[in-house]
Amino acid sequence: MEIKNKIIEEMKKIYDPELPVNIYELGLIYDIQVTGNKAEIKMTLTSPNCPVAESLPEEVKEGAMQVEGINQVDIQLVWDPPWTKDMMSDAAKLELNL
Repeated sequence: MEIKNKIIEEMKKIYDPELPVNIYELGLIYDIQVTGNKAEIKMTLTSPNCPVAESLPEEVKEGAMQVEGINQVDIQLVWDPPWTKDMMSDAAKLELNL
């Protein structure tokens, strides 16, 4: 659990380029599983046409690789369930005045 929490902290350092909120609080990270030194991350984007569709998953992978004890990261970009504003944390909603 400690490594997963460290990965979450790294995800909180990555911001959506169009919103002043990190991707974890936006609800773009659906699941993080750690097995040994491997992290599997399921994530989505705010829309399939997101301008960072190619770069954001790579940024997530690089962030997770910063965590000591992780030397392999598999990113799965998923669209089900589709992202909605309801997936945002209360902190993100507050930041965006929602």
